[in-house]
Amino acid sequence: MPLTEHLSELRSRIIVILSAIGILFLITYYFSPHLLALAQRPIGNRKLIFLSPTEAFFAHLKVSFYVAFFLSLPVTFHQVWRFCSPGLLDTERRYVAPFVTASTICFTLGALFCYYIVLPFGLDFLLSFGSATLEPQISISYYISFVFQLMLAFGLVFEVPILVVLLVQIGVLSTKTLTSNRGYVVIGAFVMGAVLTPTPDMFNQILLAGPLLVLFEISVVIGRFIERRKARRAAEAEVKSGEEASS
Repeated sequence: MPLTEHLSELRSRIIVILSAIGILFLITYYFSPHLLALAQRPIGNRKLIFLSPTEAFFAHLKVSFYVAFFLSLPVTFHQVWRFCSPGLLDTERRYVAPFVTASTICFTLGALFCYYIVLPFGLDFLLSFGSATLEPQISISYYISFVFQLMLAFGLVFEVPILVVLLVQIGVLSTKTLTSNRGYVVIGAFVMGAVLTPTPDMFNQILLAGPLLVLFEISVVIGRFIERRKARRAAEAEVKSGEEASS
């Protein structure tokens, strides 16, 4: 397609994504008090404060938007795939349903891992530096941003196996290339931890880089299985074609 048609297609996909987020936002705002209570669970019994008359109201808007964004991810992944699918082969387009399903599951696992494991442990560690002269008073707006941005970062990190497996499946990457550049992956994991985490402390960077490296190794194992399966199918096809030629 010409560039104008690509831009028109991109605009239509973005409109669908934004419409899904907007509709879900109207629904999640109705439940915003319950969502705020869930968001405060990782911090335990500590009370949050708001520093301006409008901050609490915007906290309700913010938590509603973040939840709506998370709930709209299946639509987002589907629209991304629909935008990319015209440039793929017919054999590659059949992966749309597994891609959308696996991407949604991996993102959800990453967000839940952050919510139930990383956030309670990380907040206890960070707030333990309080003392008689340093009393933690956390703004509700800052806390909501911290929680959901960290969940978003972990959700994106848990998409790494999907991306790697997809690239191996279509032949863009090989597991030999991945393993030979493992050192760069380690450096890249900590760089991503520094970029994606909302705070500059080393603690959160390690909490993000650690799962990323584990997921990378899982991706390599899955990629090797895919390569062996592709090699076996190629060998079977070669034997079959040889038998047909001899007959």
